[in-house]
Amino acid sequence: MAGRPRESDSADRSRGLPQAGGPRSSGRAPLVDAEDRFVAAWGQMGSTWGVSRTMAEAHALLFITGRPLCTDEVMERLEISRGNASMSLRALLDWGIVTRVHKRGDRKEYFEAEQDPWRLVQLVVRERMKREVHPVLAALAELRDTPLPSPTSAADGADAYHARLDAMMALLSVFDRLGERFVDAEPAELRDMARSLAARDDGPGAPTRRDGP
Repeated sequence: MAGRPRESDSADRSRGLPQAGGPRSSGRAPLVDAEDRFVAAWGQMGSTWGVSRTMAEAHALLFITGRPLCTDEVMERLEISRGNASMSLRALLDWGIVTRVHKRGDRKEYFEAEQDPWRLVQLVVRERMKREVHPVLAALAELRDTPLPSPTSAADGADAYHARLDAMMALLSVFDRLGERFVDAEPAELRDMARSLAARDDGPGAPTRRDGP
């Protein structure tokens, strides 16, 4: 995910991957310790994807707990400020991978993560396309439609220039169409397609794979 700037993370304590049985896990339920390790690992991966670490950890927490959490609970579990928690949750809402949930008789706002990993990937791909692929396609189309200064001839490289632009636009257009089909497909259909493609590599000497559920 192309995330928000990471400078807000510096306001919070730097968090490494917690070790099983470490200080943070002392006196805590084993499941909570395991959840925190998942959250930390997801946060580290998020940083390599250009996503705010706190944003990635907030999403990981909502996903791995499998239940709606309020801002206060996110703050407590991640040990972050209210402002950082609110900003991260708003970003997750913008991406569509987290939704607001209201509980009867409770004035607090709760947040719930998409629990189907395949649907989650679809939502991320949709936002990546909207934020990255579509703007590039629009910029290339504008360049392609902009007349070159006159006089510019084939001898000056004009034809080659347009050919390179056309080739890049054709490639991105294919990815755009594939992305649209990916986003619009049912998650179950995506699982079947992925398993079918993976099975093509299975030959007599291929290593054994374990399919997911």
